[in-house]
Amino acid sequence: MKTIARWLGCVEYEPTWRAMQRFNEERTPETADEVWFLEHPPVYTLGMNADRRHVLEAGSIPQVAIDRGGQVTYHGPGQLVAYVLLDLRRLSLGVRPLVTALEQALVALSMELGITAVPRRDAPGVYVDGAKLASLGLRIRRGCCYHGIALNVAMDLEPFSRINPCGLEGLSVVDFARLGVFQQPRLLAPRLLAHLVDTLNLKGATDLIDSNS
Repeated sequence: MKTIARWLGCVEYEPTWRAMQRFNEERTPETADEVWFLEHPPVYTLGMNADRRHVLEAGSIPQVAIDRGGQVTYHGPGQLVAYVLLDLRRLSLGVRPLVTALEQALVALSMELGITAVPRRDAPGVYVDGAKLASLGLRIRRGCCYHGIALNVAMDLEPFSRINPCGLEGLSVVDFARLGVFQQPRLLAPRLLAHLVDTLNLKGATDLIDSNS
């Protein structure tokens, strides 16, 4: 069954999250998997087990408590987000292989751009010289997943200094721009999609449907 890939543009966090929940609740065994690529306006999201003490000074940035795993992270313009809405039973994927596949797609894209990024077993995501380049958080329900990955491309990193990213005090954060690679999230989305197709063994997702056109 062909996977559908969409570019949603820069969209508010909470309506997008609710749309993911609805998609997951309403899908059937015949529903095609989807991958949504997008950016968000500034927002802090807190996972189900998040400790609010990791939000040091939110200021005017909204905070949204959500249903993924993990602690607190920041989303903002210049960050490429990929939400993976997948039937894990159909793909014969367990949680750990799913996480590994998502991380390996990020590693492969980084390598394509001349950057050496690596995962950490104790803290999902990928890192460059100890600084976090991309975060990862998932929700598994009814044998399917949603939420996904967030890759820092060219963004204002200051809001990360107002939290303990992923609950890790003193964790530094980096983006492609600070590593000397200047790209736009929209232009990187098809390239990340190609790596997700490879690592997740998705079928047919080669082009993005632009929801803004």
